[in-house]
Formats: sequence, structure tokens, C-alpha cells
Amino acid sequence: MSVTTKEITPAFNSEVTNAEGGQHLNGCFSCGACSGICPVSQAISDFDPRKIIHMVRMGLKDRLLKSDLLWFCSQCKSCVFVCPQDVRFAEIVQALWDMAYEQGYITDQDILDKGKAAWVERDKCVSCLTCVRVCPWEIPKLDAEGVATIGVRDCKACGICVAECPAQAIMLNQSQDEILIAACGSK
Repeated sequence: MSVTTKEITPAFNSEVTNAEGGQHLNGCFSCGACSGICPVSQAISDFDPRKIIHMVRMGLKDRLLKSDLLWFCSQCKSCVFVCPQDVRFAEIVQALWDMAYEQGYITDQDILDKGKAAWVERDKCVSCLTCVRVCPWEIPKLDAEGVATIGVRDCKACGICVAECPAQAIMLNQSQDEILIAACGSK
């Protein structure tokens, strides 16, 4: 990866460490425990928690916050449990996601297009509450009109509500990581 000086934002490391969830970033000494256990890393070789931390430290703010790479993290938190330095990579990723939203690098529609959140087709919803009952994170809610809504920034894109909705009112685009994983398995 070649880097030009105009790509570097020197204050990016401080910006991340001062953000909620980013305070443990500087504890990382790149041991690789997170990369070794990360299921996404196993399927998508370009995704490496150490690489993302290195990009933060290098000040590659625009490159990282514009990158699809950042959105591959599934937030399974396997990395958190194996880190000897308590870096909490999943929290760092959440802080980076928040920055990307707040600073206009990504929109809710981008997240839907990437297949990182489900949405409800309002005219198909029958207000049966199935999605509300089956979501382990309690993300779907009913609005004032009794129609299910799903918070784009909260949805984990697990697909449970999509599979269980009897009216087939909940949609989820195929994510880029699913496409890549499928391509790895096909000859």
C-alpha cells in the first residue's frame, strides 16, 4: 500500500482514541490474536484487525472511512475475548462506524445497499410482531402506524427477521462479504 503525505491526517489516531470505544487502540502491539480468531479474517483475507489499527495509526482517515473493508466486521466480538491487551477491536470499529456516519463518509442508504442492514417494505407489513419477537437484539420496533421499522445503524444484518417474516416484508441485500465468501467456495 503506497501512501502520499496528502493522504495522512495526523490527528486521526487521537480522534479515534478520544472517541467512545476507541480509547484502547494504543494498547495494541499487533500480536495477531484478533486476526487469528476473526471469522471474517478467515473468509476475507483483506480484512485484518491489525491492518485497520495500523491505518488509524498512520492517519489514513479518508482511505479507511471510505473503505468497504471497515464494514466487513460482523461485531461478533471474538477478538475482544482473546486480546491480551484488552484493545476491544469491535468497539474501535463501532467508533469508526460512528465517525463515518457523523462525518458524511457513509449514509443509511449506503448501509442498506451494502447489505449491512435490513429494511421493511411498509406496504407489505402486517404488524404481526414476528420480527420484534425473533430479533435477538430487539432492533425492530412498531411505529405509530403499527408498521415495523428497523434502525439501520442498529441492525446486525443477521437475516433472522428476513427469514421469519410471514409476509416477506423484510428485505436484506446480499452483502459484499457474502458474495466474496460464496466466490471462494465456487470453482
